[in-house]
Amino acid sequence: MQALKAWIQRYQLASLVLLTVLLAVVLPLALDIFRLNLVGKYLTYAFVAIGLVMVWGYGGVLSLGQGVFFGLGGYAMAMFLKLEASDPISTKIQSTPGIPDFMDWNQLTELPSFWLPFKSLPFSLAAVIAVPTLLAWLISFAMFKRRVGGVYFAIITQAVALIVTVLIIGQQGYTGGVNGMTDLKTLWGWDTRTDSAKYILYYVCVALLIGAIVLCRWIQTGKVGTLLLAMRDKEDRVRFSGYDVANFKVFVFCLAAALSGVGGALFTLQVGFMSPSFVGIVPSIEMVIYAAVGGRMSLVGAVYGTLLVNAGKTYFSESFPDLWLFLMAGLFIGVTMAFPMGLAGLWESRIVPWWNSRRKGAAPAAAPGAQAAPAQAPAATKSTSALSEGMGRQGA
Repeated sequence: MQALKAWIQRYQLASLVLLTVLLAVVLPLALDIFRLNLVGKYLTYAFVAIGLVMVWGYGGVLSLGQGVFFGLGGYAMAMFLKLEASDPISTKIQSTPGIPDFMDWNQLTELPSFWLPFKSLPFSLAAVIAVPTLLAWLISFAMFKRRVGGVYFAIITQAVALIVTVLIIGQQGYTGGVNGMTDLKTLWGWDTRTDSAKYILYYVCVALLIGAIVLCRWIQTGKVGTLLLAMRDKEDRVRFSGYDVANFKVFVFCLAAALSGVGGALFTLQVGFMSPSFVGIVPSIEMVIYAAVGGRMSLVGAVYGTLLVNAGKTYFSESFPDLWLFLMAGLFIGVTMAFPMGLAGLWESRIVPWWNSRRKGAAPAAAPGAQAAPAQAPAATKSTSALSEGMGRQGA
């Protein structure tokens, strides 16, 4: 037990335990299946926010194109699900049975060769991580080896998001175009639309999210995490110490892309579709806001920030359909101005000191004999005063 407690303290996992209880116990008991499915969708975005904590908060590299990697992971999973839903029996009314419906609408007569490997689930699961990571490696290697960073890198990632969005929309016969890939119902014959399936997918998402946080926290507490912080603050000093700064930046950027791809795949499974609307510049900027609201240095805070922003978006859009965009803008501006370090900064600067002061105040009262000591103190003071008076008279 002591070893477990020490391990939790070392990696600062107490807040993670509270988050796990909230996600795995409290919310499933408090919410109906519709709302719980919404929370599950929000948690898929949290994978992107966690990756941004690593690449932006620790690495000092702001990426405004994380939606690209989220979308690529989602499309990799959607391709497998769409092929399963496009069996010859289900598509017998098409001109060419056995291919996705949007291909038939665009007069394709056979399945493209790059779609064929996605008939395999293991390959699709590997592609969920490999495809976003490969693209991230190409971008980051080309940029960081040439020491391109700061606002220039952020603009380049925005350009990549725009290019990928235009490419997906333009190749309608191969990607589904602006409508995306819809009508995704089963996974290896398992109906993902039932209530029991939604519960299972929710808990799978929670388990993978907690695992991602533990992995990132392990990286942060190691040598790589220390070097990432050092590079963020004093990049030239780290370079002059003999480290290849570009390689560490490439690593953390690829890590963030892989996490985003996993989130995109889980989104596709829970929602049942994937479209280019999750790939472009606007969703990518929203994902940065998740990390900023939660705290760009806190992994757990990024999850809370994601939940808060998306819950606010849902509530405002349902209750104030004409004003919800203005209310969301007010939420973003208010939180970032009042709490520059996000919700995690509020926790560390206000809640933790208040709690520690209460604990210190309660400790003397709970100690044995604590009430007897104050009662004896006046007597001791009186005797000391009397002794001083007597010594003063003798001196006189």
